[in-house]
Amino acid sequence: MKYVIGVDLGTSAVKALLVGQDGTVRAEATREYPLYHEKSGWSEQEPEDWVRGTLEALRELASGSGVDARDIEGLSFSGQMHGLVLLDADNRPVRRAILWNDTRTTAQCRAIERALGDKLLAVTRNPALEGFTLPKILWVRDHEPHAFERAVRFVLPKDYVRYRLTGGIHMDLSDAAGTLLLDVANKRWSGEVLSAFGLDAALCPPLVEAGAQVGTLSAESAAATGLSAGTRVFAGGADNACGAIGAGILQPGLTLCSIGTSGVILTYEADAAADYRGKVHFFNHGKENAFYAMGVTLAAGYSLSWFRSTFAKGEPYESLLAGVDGIAPGSDGLLFTPYIVGERTPHADSAIRGSFIGMDGAHTRAHFARAVMEGITFSLNESVDIFRRAGKTVDTIVSIGGGAKNPAWLQMQADIFQAEVVALENEQGPGLGAAMLAAAGCGWFASLDECAGAFVKRSGSYLPDADRSARYAELFRLYQSVYAHTKELNESLSAFRKQ
Repeated sequence: MKYVIGVDLGTSAVKALLVGQDGTVRAEATREYPLYHEKSGWSEQEPEDWVRGTLEALRELASGSGVDARDIEGLSFSGQMHGLVLLDADNRPVRRAILWNDTRTTAQCRAIERALGDKLLAVTRNPALEGFTLPKILWVRDHEPHAFERAVRFVLPKDYVRYRLTGGIHMDLSDAAGTLLLDVANKRWSGEVLSAFGLDAALCPPLVEAGAQVGTLSAESAAATGLSAGTRVFAGGADNACGAIGAGILQPGLTLCSIGTSGVILTYEADAAADYRGKVHFFNHGKENAFYAMGVTLAAGYSLSWFRSTFAKGEPYESLLAGVDGIAPGSDGLLFTPYIVGERTPHADSAIRGSFIGMDGAHTRAHFARAVMEGITFSLNESVDIFRRAGKTVDTIVSIGGGAKNPAWLQMQADIFQAEVVALENEQGPGLGAAMLAAAGCGWFASLDECAGAFVKRSGSYLPDADRSARYAELFRLYQSVYAHTKELNESLSAFRKQ
């Protein structure tokens, strides 16, 4: 049997999957790396940590899977979006990467809005938010001019790792769409945006489709990993685009719920005609000539991991979540808003912070854990609500990520979303989508859709309970009111946080 590898470069770890022609995951390997939060709102990583972790994970697959390296035909990537990697003339990073969940760039976002006005949404299809790449470029120019002067181009996280494996620099459309520099509908770098900020077009790398072959493993990378130097390398896509591919979201009418570090509600768009007026993101898909609309919760799974590390450090999630399914919807009057690193949809607000509302002496740790799960899901439901108000039908949602690993949470999603929620048998998220790009690129299938028929296998299905859904609909309205009631408080409290 022949194999491909999907490399998912996440925020906390890189995960590599070895997948056979039948869609079965033969082996997987993971390597973690640190995050740096030196100031409030800052989030950075060392690009070299990504490279080291990826090489180690690939070496583990090559040496420990029992598969002949000559049978591994190709590999592709999924990557965390928006992260800025500025490279010098020798393609070395001039500073640490600034990540998607970094919120230091509010002033630059306002400058983008003033400079572009209505052109911003017309061209890039997305508002100026702190997480995007262009504001980060402008921040470095404003605050670290010596570093900016050394930079001759920028790439995104997975693009840097791929460069180190192949020696070629490219960026795929699905990731480029998250930079605020791409003309999304016309699939090219925007001269209007670049000229508005005096940026040289040479700063932007060549654009390719996510499924394009961009080279083969270099001899050095092959030696470091144990893979063959002739292994074909495909561009890959943004993590959300690859998550959509890996969940089979490849035609109109399908919606995805992904709960990783961040959370996503994503719906397929066949063309660029849909206009959500910036209320949700609109990006190029990893599937050629397709798009998707997407709402984001910045701290979805991160809210739960924060809760565990703060109040149950070292405990497995099974222990942390024990008993939550025995607590009624609403956690006996306890609400949580997952704004612990700011929020994106529907509130593009870097200053807002999370809240527990309604605490009393009868609440146990299980109540707090359930409230965190409910708050995350309420936040995701804000995006579902936007799609429905725009006329979209949302009746079947494929759930992946951490929220798909707990039956109580899957049922909670069905009840809050008021939709059938489907789990996947081989749920591997963006890593599987990356592997599918490689499989289609190697010619195993005529299209990604055909590949999905073989690789994406559904398992359990969860239907909403009418009584619980009605209760959650009331609670959702209360949840939506918390933002307005805490916004001014959080703005005042920001002066007392570590800067």
